[in-house]
This record gives sequence, structure tokens and C-alpha cells, in this order.
Amino acid sequence: MNERTAFSLPGIPTFLALLVGTGATVAWLVSVIRGTPGGDPAPGQVIPIVLLLALLVFLFKGLFAVQPNVGRVMQLFGRYAGTVRAQGLRWTNPLYTHKPVSLRVRNFESGKLKVNDSDGNPIEIGAIVVWQVVDTAEAVFMVDDYENFVHIQAESALRQMATSYPYDAHDDGNIALRSHGKEVNAHLRDEIQERLAKAGVEVVEARISHLAYAQEIAQAMLQRQQASAIVAARTRIVEGAVGMVELALEQLNQRGVVELDNERRAVMVSNLLVVLCGDRATQPVVNTGSLY
Repeated sequence: MNERTAFSLPGIPTFLALLVGTGATVAWLVSVIRGTPGGDPAPGQVIPIVLLLALLVFLFKGLFAVQPNVGRVMQLFGRYAGTVRAQGLRWTNPLYTHKPVSLRVRNFESGKLKVNDSDGNPIEIGAIVVWQVVDTAEAVFMVDDYENFVHIQAESALRQMATSYPYDAHDDGNIALRSHGKEVNAHLRDEIQERLAKAGVEVVEARISHLAYAQEIAQAMLQRQQASAIVAARTRIVEGAVGMVELALEQLNQRGVVELDNERRAVMVSNLLVVLCGDRATQPVVNTGSLY
């Protein structure tokens, strides 16, 4: 079932026409009553005028107002008759029943869900979803309560997406929840849109609003992250220290400052690495003797 445009007319001209018709009918009825001797006209004269007046009053029921970014879903005896999106005062078949459906952009934040990532680690995750109705017929008739449907399906998609990635990337080429926000948000949006396509809803944006390890493993994971950071920092320090030692030996050799054999070269390399890689200040030692 897809949305289609329902029959409607501009409301203000129609209202004026009905108002004029009603006034003219009332004047006609008054003139018939006054023109009859004794003021008692025959039923055959009054009944058609009264029926016409009742019809005109009934036609006033077809007037309704449409707010900006709101669609009116029309039904005739339970059958879908179309949707009116033209804003302002409108007129349509008085027998139509109409239900307003907001077309405005809406958003909500899901609760903090506790799920397992692809590595099996329990995490807490939440998301913000921005959405709007694009097909009023599907929103009203394809699902029972489209707003509740959006909330439940969004949380289901969030759970499904969270189980597809690890919390932290172990390799540079892998996508992780914490480090690849753009890719993860795009995946989340596609997951939600796939579930809401039948409800006439378009997902404008979906993004992670809360991401953390579950409390029972948060401390252990914090220590793991700290250890990884220390290892990475030490690796960087050693790489830099090796480069500095290599540069120092090369400069000493080019300038002929001192002639070093293999043993003295090894001692010098060891001392420089201790100085450069140590996390504490070194204590200088003056050697007044010989290595041999």
C-alpha cells in the first residue's frame, strides 16, 4: 500500500460558497413562509428547502485544517481514500474520516543496552536515531503503532550491529566500534532503515551516543588498555633510541673523534640505550681507568 493524493478543494472559497448558499437557502425558506397566507406553507414547499439546508450544513463537516508538515490520511468506510498534504483550510468529502500524521523530523535516544561485541565482551551501547514519516499510508496501515515500531526496531538493529564489531581494533585493517565511528554509524543507519522500510519511515541519521565496557569487566579492560598504551609507547621509545644511537656512531666515525673496536662499540651502545630508554634520570659515572 502506497500513499496517494486524496480529493480536496481549497477551504476558504468552499467555505464562502457554502456560507452564501446557506444564507440564500434560509432567505428562500423565510420568503416561502412569509408568502404563504397565514404563514403556514404546504409541506411540499418546505421539505425540499429544509433538505437543501440540511445538506448545506452537512457539507460544512468537510472542512478541515492541515498544519505544515502534517498529512491527513483519509478513509471512506474503512477504505483508504488518499492523503492530503496541502496546508491550510481544505474541504473534502464530508463522509471521509481523517487522521493526522506528522511528517516532521523526529529523534529519540535509545536506552543503554547491554550486549556482547564480536569478541564476546559485554559492553553498554546507546544510539540517537533521527527519522521521519515519508509514506503516510504505510505508516498508518502497515504497522499497528509506527512510533513504537520505530523504537523497538531501532534497538533491535543496534543490538545486531553491536555484535558485528569488536569494541577495540586489534589490527589496523579491522573496523571497531570505538575507532571507526563513521563506518559504524553508516552500518547502524542501514540496519535500521532495512527494518523500517515497510513502515513508510526514512532514517535521516543514526549515530552512537554511548559506548563503554560493562561494569563487571571495565576495570580489567582499563588495565588492558593501559598495558597496550605502555607497550606502544615503549616501542616508539626504543625505535627512536636505536635511531639516535645509530646516528651517534655514524657521526663519531665520520668525524674521527675516537676509534672504537667492537667491544667498546657494544659498551657505548648499551650505555646510550640505557640513557635513552630509561624512565628515570641516569646517574653519570666517570671512568678514569681503562676497559682492559
